[in-house]
Amino acid sequence: MAERQRDSVRDGFLAIVPLWLGMLPFAVAYAVAARSAGLSLFDTQAMSVLVFAGAAQFGAAGMFATGAQPLAIVFTTFLVNLRHALYGLNLGQSSRLGPLREALAAHLLTDEAFGVTVTAGRGAGNYLIGAGLSVFVIWNAGTLLGSLLSTQIPDPAALGVDFVFPLAFLALLLPLLRGRTDWFVALSSGMLALVLSQLVSSGVMIMLTGVTGSLLGAYLEGRDRKADA
Repeated sequence: MAERQRDSVRDGFLAIVPLWLGMLPFAVAYAVAARSAGLSLFDTQAMSVLVFAGAAQFGAAGMFATGAQPLAIVFTTFLVNLRHALYGLNLGQSSRLGPLREALAAHLLTDEAFGVTVTAGRGAGNYLIGAGLSVFVIWNAGTLLGSLLSTQIPDPAALGVDFVFPLAFLALLLPLLRGRTDWFVALSSGMLALVLSQLVSSGVMIMLTGVTGSLLGAYLEGRDRKADA
């Protein structure tokens, strides 16, 4: 059993490795932004270890730079990360972990770890922990690199590699779209996200799109099951 668990963790870890090339520039860019906002190397790294949420860390760094109040920063990061509750609801039913390992999996749950776990058809167990650890390693390595070289490197987005990660994540999504309902929900959610991105902050956009897409998918699947009955 222990060997099987180690193999599952290893499989999850390796599944994320192809995405490292896309994640690294974002981690470096976060560190550069955080250092520019006045955060120390320790504070910058601590956020990647304890918060471990890329979009929320970017948002917090920007708010630190403008002198925002602590409660406003906490509330904003909460909104940005609210989509993780949807991930947890999706994966929680298949979790066979003890309380401590489940807490570890919750901390390591990211968009990427969720995506590869669902794509692989695995439950929310050791595979998810391995995938999350893989993201954790490259994100924190990139943060440290960006912190140490923050005054010597340009904005990573200017290097033209920032498109790699979105394309890689899109490649994880496409195999999951197997029917008309899946395609309709995905395209509708994409269009809604595009519209909302012009009207609200990224955190609110992600939350509203995630909730709306989930509700739409649940409604359409329920309707299809009734039609087939």
